[in-house]
Amino acid sequence: MTRITKPTGFATIALALLAVLVATGARGADAQRGKALYQECKRCHQAGRGAKHRIGPHLNDVFGRRAGSLANFRYSPAMKKAGAGGLVWTEKTLDAFAANPRKVVPRSRMSYAGMTAAGDRTDLLAWLRTLSASRSGLPAAEPTMTVEEFGLDPRLLAVAGDPEYGAYLASECTTCHRPDGADEGIPSIVGWPVEDFVITLQAYKRGKRRHQAMQTIAKRLSDEEIASLAVYFGRPLAGR
Repeated sequence: MTRITKPTGFATIALALLAVLVATGARGADAQRGKALYQECKRCHQAGRGAKHRIGPHLNDVFGRRAGSLANFRYSPAMKKAGAGGLVWTEKTLDAFAANPRKVVPRSRMSYAGMTAAGDRTDLLAWLRTLSASRSGLPAAEPTMTVEEFGLDPRLLAVAGDPEYGAYLASECTTCHRPDGADEGIPSIVGWPVEDFVITLQAYKRGKRRHQAMQTIAKRLSDEEIASLAVYFGRPLAGR
């Protein structure tokens, strides 16, 4: 499908993103800095090759792990209860736990007061993600919602996307996201199923997923623009 004119609104997104980054201090995650910040955790938790349990469990493969689920570690009753209640360690739950452990799991044995700076937690989690087998090809964020969980109008998934239009819009996305699909601090958006891509951006657009820069961008996108980006980025690299 050929277009004679292109909407100009999306052309301002990169500038809007930069303004948000400056205003909020947001930036790409720095895993190496996170490794240095891990020194705050080291006296209780080991991580990396050969890591073993200490006062706390080791932190290898923590992403996607149900809380209190390692069979060979003696968890507090509170942590076991949290895991039985459905607590799984994701970017969101780990961030909340690192910020205030006792708020997330009351009466746990975790004595750490919390890492107050959001940027420090982002960097720490970026490093911990490198120690998780689930890191490859996954976004550093909450798992994508289903249509039912999100309450999304199924008709939005039927909006036809134009890959050529998506290619035009994509230049603004690749201001931050790598066009080759590499995941270096900022999550990859290449090769996602079209439905997952649409649901994710619609969730940001409607405030169901939290990230100020992404919410700012998504709110400026029409449903057709979201669908077109989804089709474009869903194509294999060789097919673009």
